[in-house]
Order: sequence, then structure tokens, then C-alpha cells
Amino acid sequence: MRAPGFWWRTPPSALARLTYPLGAIYGAATLARMRRPGIRADVPVICVGNFIVGGAGKTPTVLALADLLAARGETPFVLSRGYGGREAGPVLADPARHGAAEIGDEPLLMAHHLPVVVARDRPAGAALAAARGASVVLMDDGLQNPSLRKDLRLAVVEGAAGTGNGYCFPAGPLRAPMAGQLGETDAVVVNGPGAAGDAVAALAQAAGRPVLRVGLDVLPEALARLDGLAVIAASGIGRPEKFATTLRQSGARLAGERRYGDHHPYTAGDVATLLAESKATGSTIAVTEKDMVKLAPLWPADERERLLAVPVQLRFEDEAAIGALLEQALTGSGTAAAADPQLHRLG
Repeated sequence: MRAPGFWWRTPPSALARLTYPLGAIYGAATLARMRRPGIRADVPVICVGNFIVGGAGKTPTVLALADLLAARGETPFVLSRGYGGREAGPVLADPARHGAAEIGDEPLLMAHHLPVVVARDRPAGAALAAARGASVVLMDDGLQNPSLRKDLRLAVVEGAAGTGNGYCFPAGPLRAPMAGQLGETDAVVVNGPGAAGDAVAALAQAAGRPVLRVGLDVLPEALARLDGLAVIAASGIGRPEKFATTLRQSGARLAGERRYGDHHPYTAGDVATLLAESKATGSTIAVTEKDMVKLAPLWPADERERLLAVPVQLRFEDEAAIGALLEQALTGSGTAAAADPQLHRLG
């Protein structure tokens, strides 16, 4: 899905104002659903979600949290609904047996790093993770899903995009009214710089929610190869312009772009088009890791040098702050929102 441009215009456009009543109904229903009590899992559940429809950097956040938890001696498992895949689960993802068509591109990517359970029934997925040895579950997305009780609720916000025009879907990108969602969130993670992200951070702080700043770093091996390299940026992610910016900042020379919709299912035709453009321009096709797990099985083995994945790693600017929140979730001491039920009714 490609987010419509009017979602990001401020003040809101005429089309946004026209569809505002529909958004108000949708947002109220979503917020009421968020506030339902969930089932307690056998292990702590840390949810990494976002306020809006579309991407904000949840997957690298989950992977960074997994590393922090593993460093503390925990055994984290990811729990994902497997968006874009046909597998209902619960099933333990196996990169040697499952493809993106079965379990979704993001679960497949994460399964190369740590155990991932795919389940549309979140409580059943958490039960499988605990049975397979998880000491903590990282719930990828699902901030608005009430089926599981969450011990820590993190909302990731893209610094350059924020929450758009501030309206609820379909008038804007919000899944529910911002004040209400903040009442159901324990901390906000702002991914990268930007005035839009700063505005969300200010709202979060005014609501008494901690704000964690993070950045994305291209891994050194890819950074060395990108320096001076002519590339075509090909991506099927929520904000493809950010990937192009990352390539430029890494020293690459951008020869073109191919922007696909988020979670795009690549075909042999897409590969043929990309290969033809690579040969015509003398450029390398640069893709995200999320795109690589779908393109790699289709790409001709004798043309692999024309395809370059650009891995990134998320970095918390204040590791002590995220460490304290993780400790509260793991020990059951809770966060401010969990300790005070009145905070759950903010907005």
C-alpha cells in the first residue's frame, strides 16, 4: 500500500476534511478496541507498534531490542501476525522452509536473526513461543490489538513524517486519536530527526510519556561498498524516499529509483526490469534487507553482483533509558501507565 499524499499535508486538505467524519468513526472504534483487557501470557510481552497505518521503523527496533535482551541473558522470540503471508499459524518460522509468501517479508527477515513465531491468534502465538523456550516475547506491531496483555508498549514514530495531518484513517494516517493512543502507550520511540517527530515527542512528554531517540546506521561493510558506487534505489517499504536519502548519505551516486508499494511481492518481471536498468545505466541495484529476502530467490545467480542489500542497525541514543524500561517489563514492576489505571484513559 502507498499512503496517499494528502495524509501528510498540513493544514489538512479539502479531501481530508471531507473524509474526517469517517476517520472519526474508525478512530473511536479502534480506540475502544485498544482499551479492552487482554490475556496474560506465560512470559513478559513487549509490544513494538506505531500510531499510524504504514511503516515507521518497527522491524529494526524489534531487532535492536532483541540484541539488548539477549545481552541481559534473555531468550527473546518475535511474535508477528505475518502480514502479507498466507500462513495463519501459530508456527515457528523457518527461513529454510518458509518464504515471504507463506509468513510475510518482515518475519522472514527477522527469522534470520532470532526465533520468530507467526500467528494471527496472538495469545496462541505467545503460548507457542513460551513452549519453545522464549523468556520474553517481542510483539511486532499490534499496539491496537488487545488480545494479549502487554508489559511494555512502545510506539515508533518516523521523525521525518510524524503522524501526518493528525486525522484518523481514511482521512489521515492515524489508527486512532492521538491523545487516546498515548494513553495506551508507555513510551514513544522517535526514529531519526525531523520537525514532525519533534511535534509528536512534545505531545508524548506533555502526556507524561518517556521519549526515546533512535538512529539507523548502515553497517560498515555495506558503507564501504556504497562509497562512490552508482546505484538504483529499489524498495518496497513504507517510506522509499528515506532509503534513497540513506544511500546518498552513505556516499552512493543515485542513478535512479524504483519505488514499489510497501510489502511488494516481487515477480520475475520486476527482476527483468531491474536487471535491464542495471545494465543500461551501469549501476548496481541497491535494496533494503526486507526487499532482499524476496528478491534473492528470483535473482539469477550469475547476476548477483548487480544486487546489493544495504543492512542497517538501529541505535538507541540513551541505552540506560531503554534498559530501565526493559527491566520494568521483565520484572513486572511496570511503567507509569501500567501502575496508574487512570493514565489508560487519557484523552
